Amino acid sequence: MVDVLRLHESIRSDFPEFTTDPSVHAHLFSPYALFVDRAALEAMGRVAAALFDVASNPQYRQHVLQWAPNIGSHDPGSAGGVLGLDFHLTVDGARLIEVNTNPGGLLLNAVLLDAVQTCAPAAWTTWTTAAKAGDAAIAAWLDDARQQSGRAPARLAIVDSVPWEQFLYPEFELYAAAFREHGVDCVIRAPEELRFGPGGLADANGRIDLVYNRLTDFALEEASHADLRQAYLAGSVALTPHPRAHALFADKRNLTVLGDPALLEGFGVDADSTTLLAQVIPPTFEVVPGNRDALWAARNSYFFKPAAGFGSRGSYRGDKLTKRTWESMASATYIAQTFAPPSMRIVHGGQSLKADVRCFASEAGVLLFAARLYQGQTTNMRTPGGGFAAVLTTPLIDE
Repeated sequence: MVDVLRLHESIRSDFPEFTTDPSVHAHLFSPYALFVDRAALEAMGRVAAALFDVASNPQYRQHVLQWAPNIGSHDPGSAGGVLGLDFHLTVDGARLIEVNTNPGGLLLNAVLLDAVQTCAPAAWTTWTTAAKAGDAAIAAWLDDARQQSGRAPARLAIVDSVPWEQFLYPEFELYAAAFREHGVDCVIRAPEELRFGPGGLADANGRIDLVYNRLTDFALEEASHADLRQAYLAGSVALTPHPRAHALFADKRNLTVLGDPALLEGFGVDADSTTLLAQVIPPTFEVVPGNRDALWAARNSYFFKPAAGFGSRGSYRGDKLTKRTWESMASATYIAQTFAPPSMRIVHGGQSLKADVRCFASEAGVLLFAARLYQGQTTNMRTPGGGFAAVLTTPLIDE
């Protein structure tokens, strides 16, 4: 088991800026690890590679951009940095539940690796090391910025709404320290602190070359994001992840396309990617007036999610769904995803925790695997014994 209290103390020692609130972050890290066979993790890595491949297909882009906000059509010249692919481990193999373009927890789970390695069973190991995962994360965001602007950023801002009140604000501090270690000045800012003018995007202390975007307003539609939106569209700042990445990867309606082999084959996607995605993506449908009655009747077999949602907000297991909530959902765009049950982790005292696996990946490949342990309908950081958990796997056998 991981000594969570000692882990917090160790992080604070290495990163003096790191601050957590015991009343808020008591279940940020789980003391338990999740054990996953290497072959399953390698399969998840192939799924990530297939997603990047499909997203480069012109016909796929044209198809999914039809339901994206207009800003999704603006191409800044990069893929958008790092994806977080969330999987459930079923008896039939891993199933891709959703794709995220601003995935939280990457650096937090990187530092967790060192703690788990000190207590891992001899027959199990981590996919990578904390140092390698951290370096790969920073490299992925900076490479994405270089693709957009053609140069390395001198100064960047980590941007989120009221960032110091965000649950994962401690990770912002880790990122700021890591960017500085890689030679890039870094600040943490709310969007209202940024202004776009003749000299580009700037805060009170000077120009911003790169914004590491943690906003959940994926289309930058809110009034407080107007300056950032203008700077992005003008090509004055590198923004990662950006609205086009969300439109191509993370709109949940895209799963109806990615899991449709006939459609992908018609786009000219290679057979290997088509077959793999059809296997791992549970059958998914957009909820429309023509199928609402049928989906309600079969609701126990589905999980319902808002197309542009995040963090499980507005998501419902069909067997927990009331008629009143179902009727209220008619005013929003939803998808119905065939329910793929999460795996279970039996921990100390016989407690059962649900588990999912997040694959952090960029165009360069897998950066890190992490797990989330929880109880309830959806992932959360409120379950005793739950939280971010290290993934341990079987050792790599040298050929």
